[in-house]
Amino acid sequence: MSQQDDIIARLQSKLKARQKTIDVLMDAAEQRAQAGSSSLEILAQNVNLERVVQRKTEILTRQGDQLKQALHDLQLTQARLLQAQKLESVGQLAAGMAHEINTPAQFISSNIDFLEESFASTAQLIDMLQQVLQAISLGQCLHEAESGAKDMLAGLDWEYLSTEIPVAIRQSKDGIRRITTLVQAMKEFSLPGSKEMELHDLNRILQNTITVAKNEWECCADIETRFEKNLPQVFCLANEMGQVFLNILINAAHAITNKYPDRKEKGKITITTSSQPESVQVCMEDTGTGIPENIRSRIFDPFFTTKDVGTGSGQGLAISLDVIEKKHQGHLSFISETGKGTTFIVQLPTGNR
Repeated sequence: MSQQDDIIARLQSKLKARQKTIDVLMDAAEQRAQAGSSSLEILAQNVNLERVVQRKTEILTRQGDQLKQALHDLQLTQARLLQAQKLESVGQLAAGMAHEINTPAQFISSNIDFLEESFASTAQLIDMLQQVLQAISLGQCLHEAESGAKDMLAGLDWEYLSTEIPVAIRQSKDGIRRITTLVQAMKEFSLPGSKEMELHDLNRILQNTITVAKNEWECCADIETRFEKNLPQVFCLANEMGQVFLNILINAAHAITNKYPDRKEKGKITITTSSQPESVQVCMEDTGTGIPENIRSRIFDPFFTTKDVGTGSGQGLAISLDVIEKKHQGHLSFISETGKGTTFIVQLPTGNR
C-alpha cells in the first residue's frame, strides 16, 4: 500500500508542475500583448502557446489516466489484503470452531446412546405388560406374568430413568442450539458481505464475533458484555466490521496471554456499546499488558507487529483503521496503560446515507 501511495503522490506532483508551466506561459503571453507586440508576433506566440498547451494537455491526460489506474490498483490491493486477512482469520479460527462444535456433538452422541439403551429396556417392559393384559383378558393365571413384570420393572430401575431421560433430552437440545449458534455465527462472519452500506445491528455483529472467536479468548479471559438495549442501527459493511472487531478481540486475548503466560490467572475483556448524539460507540477493554509508549504511534502502520514471526502479519489494525475511517467515516482510537491494559474505541456515524 505504501508503494501505491508513493506513485500517486508523484503523479499528483507532476500534474501540479505541468499546470504551473501552462499558467506561466499564459502570463508571459498576456505580458507581451500588453507591452505592445505586433499582431504577427502575438499570433506566432499564440500558435506556439496553443501547441505547448496541446502538448501539455496530452501529457496531463495521459498522466491522469495513469493516476486513475494507480487508484484502481490501490483499491484492488486493499480489497485483496482485506480478503487475505479474513481468510487468515477463518483459518485461525477453524480449529477452535471444530473443537467448540465437537464438544456438544460428543455429549449429544452419548445421550443418544443412553436413550437408545433406555428405549430398548422400556420396550421389553411394555412387551411384558402387554402379556399381562392379554392374560387378564383371557382369564389366565396371572401369577407368573405378574412376577415377570415385577422383576423386569426392578431391573429397569425406572426411578433412575424417569430422572435421567429428561436430562438427556434437555442436554441434547441445548447442544443442538449451541451448534446451530456456532454455525450461524461462522456463516455470517465468513460469507462475503454486500458491497453497499446497509443498516446493521452492531450488538449482533459483536455477539457473532465473540462466538466465532471463543476458542481464542475463553482459556485466558472472561468476557463481559454491556450492550445498550435498542442501540441505533448504523449504515455499515457488516462483514468488514466483524473483521475489525475480531482483530481487536484477538489482540486483546493475546495481550492477556502475554501478561499471564502460565494461565493460572484469567484476564477480563469488557465490550460496551452506547449511543452518542450523532454516533454509536463500541469500547473493547482488556486487562492485558498494555501498549508500550515507544510503539503507540506505530500500531496502525501496515506490517508493524510485536508478535513472533508466523503469529502475526501486522495487517490487522492497519486494515481496521482503513475500514473504520476511510470506508465508514468513523473514528478508531485507543487508550492504553502499560501493565494494566488497553481500550480500543470505535465510533461510527448514525446519519442516513
